[in-house]
Amino acid sequence: MARPRPEAFKKVKTVAENRRARFDYAIDEVFEAGIVLQGTEVKSLRFGEGSIAESYAEVRDEQVWLVNSNIPEFSHGNRFNHEPKRPRKLLLHDREIAKLHGAVARKGMTLVPLSIYFNGQGRAKVELALAKGKNAADKRETTKEREWKREQGRLLKEHG
Repeated sequence: MARPRPEAFKKVKTVAENRRARFDYAIDEVFEAGIVLQGTEVKSLRFGEGSIAESYAEVRDEQVWLVNSNIPEFSHGNRFNHEPKRPRKLLLHDREIAKLHGAVARKGMTLVPLSIYFNGQGRAKVELALAKGKNAADKRETTKEREWKREQGRLLKEHG
Protein backbone atom coordinates (compact mmCIF):
# COMPACT_ATOMS: atom_id res chain seq x y z
CA MET A 1 0.00 0.00 0.00
CA ALA A 2 1.33 3.44 -0.89
CA ARG A 3 2.38 5.74 1.89
CA PRO A 4 -0.04 8.68 2.29
CA ARG A 5 1.27 12.00 1.02
CA PRO A 6 1.92 14.49 3.81
CA GLU A 7 -0.52 17.36 3.66
CA ALA A 8 0.76 20.83 2.86
CA PHE A 9 1.45 23.29 5.64
CA LYS A 10 -1.55 25.36 6.70
CA LYS A 11 -0.62 28.86 5.63
CA VAL A 12 -3.05 31.54 6.76
CA LYS A 13 -1.12 34.65 5.72
CA THR A 14 2.01 34.51 3.54
CA VAL A 15 4.30 37.44 4.34
CA ALA A 16 7.37 36.87 2.16
CA GLU A 17 7.95 34.44 -0.67
CA ASN A 18 11.14 33.48 -2.49
CA ARG A 19 9.72 32.82 -5.96
CA ARG A 20 13.15 32.71 -7.57
CA ALA A 21 14.16 29.69 -5.44
CA ARG A 22 11.97 27.25 -7.38
CA PHE A 23 13.62 28.39 -10.62
CA ASP A 24 17.24 28.39 -9.37
CA TYR A 25 17.07 25.19 -7.30
CA ALA A 26 15.73 21.67 -7.66
CA ILE A 27 13.66 21.27 -4.48
CA ASP A 28 14.20 17.90 -2.80
CA GLU A 29 12.43 18.09 0.56
CA VAL A 30 10.47 20.80 2.38
CA PHE A 31 10.43 21.44 6.14
CA GLU A 32 8.35 23.75 8.31
CA ALA A 33 10.42 25.59 10.91
CA GLY A 34 9.52 28.01 13.65
CA ILE A 35 11.49 31.24 13.81
CA VAL A 36 12.74 33.13 16.87
CA LEU A 37 11.66 36.77 16.53
CA GLN A 38 11.65 39.90 18.68
CA GLY A 39 8.41 41.81 19.28
CA THR A 40 8.96 44.54 16.69
CA GLU A 41 9.90 41.92 14.07
CA VAL A 42 6.55 40.20 14.53
CA LYS A 43 4.74 43.53 14.14
CA SER A 44 6.66 44.29 10.92
CA LEU A 45 5.78 40.87 9.53
CA ARG A 46 2.10 41.29 10.44
CA PHE A 47 2.11 44.49 8.35
CA GLY A 48 3.35 42.37 5.41
CA GLU A 49 6.91 43.68 5.35
CA GLY A 50 9.87 41.38 4.96
CA SER A 51 12.05 39.84 2.29
CA ILE A 52 13.85 36.52 1.92
CA ALA A 53 14.95 36.99 -1.69
CA GLU A 54 18.72 36.71 -1.06
CA SER A 55 18.56 34.70 2.14
CA TYR A 56 19.73 31.20 2.96
CA ALA A 57 19.94 28.95 6.00
CA GLU A 58 22.99 27.31 7.54
CA VAL A 59 23.65 24.77 10.27
CA ARG A 60 25.99 26.14 12.96
CA ASP A 61 26.69 24.48 16.34
CA GLU A 62 23.76 22.04 16.09
CA GLN A 63 21.36 24.93 15.32
CA VAL A 64 19.87 26.23 12.08
CA TRP A 65 20.13 29.97 11.34
CA LEU A 66 18.34 32.07 8.71
CA VAL A 67 20.95 34.42 7.29
CA ASN A 68 20.52 37.62 5.25
CA SER A 69 16.73 37.85 5.57
CA ASN A 70 15.44 41.40 5.77
CA ILE A 71 12.66 42.37 8.18
CA PRO A 72 12.59 46.19 8.18
CA GLU A 73 12.37 48.12 11.43
CA PHE A 74 8.86 48.65 12.76
CA SER A 75 7.68 52.18 11.91
CA HIS A 76 6.16 52.80 15.36
CA GLY A 77 9.05 51.15 17.23
CA ASN A 78 11.22 52.99 19.69
CA ARG A 79 14.81 52.59 20.81
CA PHE A 80 14.17 48.85 21.32
CA ASN A 81 13.62 48.32 17.58
CA HIS A 82 15.37 45.33 16.03
CA GLU A 83 18.28 45.12 13.61
CA PRO A 84 16.83 44.45 10.10
CA LYS A 85 19.35 41.90 8.73
CA ARG A 86 20.37 39.99 11.85
CA PRO A 87 20.66 36.16 11.70
CA ARG A 88 17.54 34.50 13.11
CA LYS A 89 17.39 31.10 14.76
CA LEU A 90 15.09 28.49 13.21
CA LEU A 91 13.34 25.97 15.41
CA LEU A 92 13.50 22.36 14.21
CA HIS A 93 13.63 18.95 15.87
CA ASP A 94 17.11 17.50 16.53
CA ARG A 95 16.42 14.67 14.09
CA GLU A 96 15.58 17.18 11.32
CA ILE A 97 18.67 19.28 12.09
CA ALA A 98 20.88 16.18 11.87
CA LYS A 99 19.27 15.24 8.54
CA LEU A 100 19.80 18.75 7.13
CA HIS A 101 23.39 18.89 8.38
CA GLY A 102 24.19 15.53 6.79
CA ALA A 103 22.65 16.49 3.44
CA VAL A 104 24.49 19.82 3.32
CA ALA A 105 27.83 18.31 4.37
CA ARG A 106 27.79 15.12 2.25
CA LYS A 107 25.62 15.81 -0.77
CA GLY A 108 26.47 19.50 -1.31
CA MET A 109 22.87 20.61 -0.97
CA THR A 110 21.65 24.05 0.08
CA LEU A 111 19.05 25.19 2.61
CA VAL A 112 16.76 27.69 0.90
CA PRO A 113 13.83 29.48 2.58
CA LEU A 114 10.77 29.38 0.32
CA SER A 115 8.37 31.53 2.34
CA ILE A 116 7.59 33.14 5.68
CA TYR A 117 3.98 32.87 6.79
CA PHE A 118 1.66 32.85 9.78
CA ASN A 119 -0.07 29.54 10.55
CA GLY A 120 -3.55 29.00 11.97
CA GLN A 121 -2.41 29.70 15.54
CA GLY A 122 -0.80 33.01 14.52
CA ARG A 123 2.80 31.80 14.80
CA ALA A 124 5.41 32.87 12.27
CA LYS A 125 6.83 29.92 10.34
CA VAL A 126 9.47 29.48 7.63
CA GLU A 127 9.07 26.98 4.81
CA LEU A 128 12.63 25.67 4.40
CA ALA A 129 13.71 23.53 1.46
CA LEU A 130 16.61 21.17 1.04
CA ALA A 131 17.64 21.90 -2.54
CA LYS A 132 20.35 21.39 -5.13
CA GLY A 133 21.36 24.20 -7.48
CA LYS A 134 20.34 23.92 -11.13
CA ASN A 135 22.73 24.55 -13.98
CA ALA A 136 21.89 26.66 -17.04
CA ALA A 137 20.56 23.68 -19.05
CA ASP A 138 18.17 22.69 -16.26
CA LYS A 139 16.89 26.26 -16.03
CA ARG A 140 16.27 26.33 -19.79
CA GLU A 141 14.37 23.06 -19.51
CA THR A 142 12.21 24.50 -16.72
CA THR A 143 11.45 27.59 -18.83
CA LYS A 144 10.56 25.43 -21.85
CA GLU A 145 8.27 23.27 -19.74
CA ARG A 146 6.51 26.31 -18.24
CA GLU A 147 5.98 27.88 -21.68
CA TRP A 148 4.63 24.59 -23.07
CA LYS A 149 2.11 24.30 -20.21
CA ARG A 150 1.00 27.88 -20.84
CA GLU A 151 0.60 27.10 -24.54
CA GLN A 152 -1.38 23.95 -23.73
CA GLY A 153 -3.73 26.00 -21.58
CA ARG A 154 -4.27 28.45 -24.44
CA LEU A 155 -4.96 25.64 -26.94
CA LEU A 156 -7.43 23.94 -24.60
CA LYS A 157 -9.18 27.24 -23.99
CA GLU A 158 -9.50 27.93 -27.72
CA HIS A 159 -10.58 24.45 -28.84
CA GLY A 160 -12.01 22.88 -25.71
